[in-house]
Amino acid sequence: MEGAFTILGIVLFIFLISLKQINQYERGVKFTMGRYAGIMNPGWRIVITIFQTYKKVDMRVKAVDVPDQKAITKDNVSVMVNAVIYYKVLAAEKAIIEVEDFRYAISQFAQTTMRNIVGEATLDELLANRDKIADRIREIVDKETDEWGLKVSNVELKDVSLPIEMERVIAKQAEAEREKRAVIIKAEGEVMAAENMSKAAKILAGSDGALHLRTLQSINDLSSDQSNTVIFAIPLEVLRAFDGFKKNK
Repeated sequence: MEGAFTILGIVLFIFLISLKQINQYERGVKFTMGRYAGIMNPGWRIVITIFQTYKKVDMRVKAVDVPDQKAITKDNVSVMVNAVIYYKVLAAEKAIIEVEDFRYAISQFAQTTMRNIVGEATLDELLANRDKIADRIREIVDKETDEWGLKVSNVELKDVSLPIEMERVIAKQAEAEREKRAVIIKAEGEVMAAENMSKAAKILAGSDGALHLRTLQSINDLSSDQSNTVIFAIPLEVLRAFDGFKKNK
């Protein structure tokens, strides 16, 4: 009789005991009779099936795609913004106990936060400082999800889409800026050329016969092309040289 009870006890023990495998990148959150009973680390772990349950939590870094969100910037421009959030679970028990579905919760909170932060910036700020805005979103989401046992490592704004009319306005503005820059560069070049010509004129004027030699060099350059007709005006320096020659005689 005792042997029968012993065998029955062994069978019952085997039936109640269950081995569960927790992978290296996971943690198990164990509950005994509905109450939190601890964390199951990687390896084979015993679970008493009638009294205990557990949930696995993936501890690896995850990427959450935040879908396109329509937002109004501070200067009343309608834009479509989407992003990607990188986060990981730091405290498995909080991720299970404190929030019903932490994956869905962080996605929803990120969408709301992104719309709010975009609404605090002008369109120029949004386009020029995307990294700063993304970092601001990360700070807010990370702070809020601390109670859920999550750590947000990075947020990236993938795309900022503008209405077609606004894209045309920006394109025209960019074209006007390019034309303005071209005019400025041309004017700066003309100023530099004028300064160089002024310096060259002073040097030629300060050296006897220098202007005459420069004139002869220019005539020589022009004469290399037979199609050119050169009308040569004798410089005053040459006439003065002849006058000096006559006086010496």
